[in-house]
Amino acid sequence: MADLRPILLVEDNPRDLELTLAALGKCNLANEVVVTRDGAEALDYLHRRNGFAAREPGDPAVVLLDLKLPKIDGLEVLEQVKQDPDRRQIPVVMLTSSREERDLVRSYELGVNAFVVKPVDFGEFHAAIQDLGMFWAILNEPPPLPRRAG
Repeated sequence: MADLRPILLVEDNPRDLELTLAALGKCNLANEVVVTRDGAEALDYLHRRNGFAAREPGDPAVVLLDLKLPKIDGLEVLEQVKQDPDRRQIPVVMLTSSREERDLVRSYELGVNAFVVKPVDFGEFHAAIQDLGMFWAILNEPPPLPRRAG
């Protein structure tokens, strides 16, 4: 059976968070959804430090990352993840309401795996999140886990 790694959802907007969790819930995914509300907290989760120091080792199946975040914005989180040799293979999906071309271009320059503009329509938003959850948690074949010396 496949390793059920969590989905890391990084979202500060309570409404978008609620809608995203509801849509993922409708997929009946067995993956745990871990929520962080700012970029610093997301990096703490990924690096297993501060409030996440005791969490089980392992990377999430995917990071659903908002662009506009408090403390550390989504582009900086993306850059840190993709520059880290131990984490750069984690799929990162920018999930944002930004339609600015510079955000799209910069995200791909930094190595984002997908850039999804949040639909304004509730039904479209639900469908987009369900598709993302199904693809990254179930259908996508991740690279093999690196072997660590020790």
